[in-house]
Amino acid sequence: MDLTVVAYIVYLAISVSLTVWVARTLSNNGRVFLADVLHGNEKLADAVNHLLVVGFYLVNLGFVALYLQDDTTITDARGIFEALSKKLGVVLLVLGVMHLGNVYALNKFRRRGIMEREQTPPVPPQGWAAPTPGV
Repeated sequence: MDLTVVAYIVYLAISVSLTVWVARTLSNNGRVFLADVLHGNEKLADAVNHLLVVGFYLVNLGFVALYLQDDTTITDARGIFEALSKKLGVVLLVLGVMHLGNVYALNKFRRRGIMEREQTPPVPPQGWAAPTPGV
């Protein structure tokens, strides 16, 4: 078997495993943020969480597939490690950026929800006062 094919197989196995692990981590921990943002609506939080995970998979697995191709020929074990370190390093950086992007977005949604709750008066208005002329 060609060593380039071996490198491809190892690259795909590690990249897909890392993508699944990061997606599950985001899904499990991001659900708490979504439930808070959506005022405790668990069903909606689960639906949004699932949609975010699907999008995460599509973007990252698409990148892994596009980045699979390599024009160099691998001739020895050293070449396998060099090719894998380059490819997996880039995949890890992309996963990290996607992870930070998701955390940033979830935190932004959470902060917006907290600010909306703080703007709601604690009691409903009980009357109406006419404006005073000249003031």
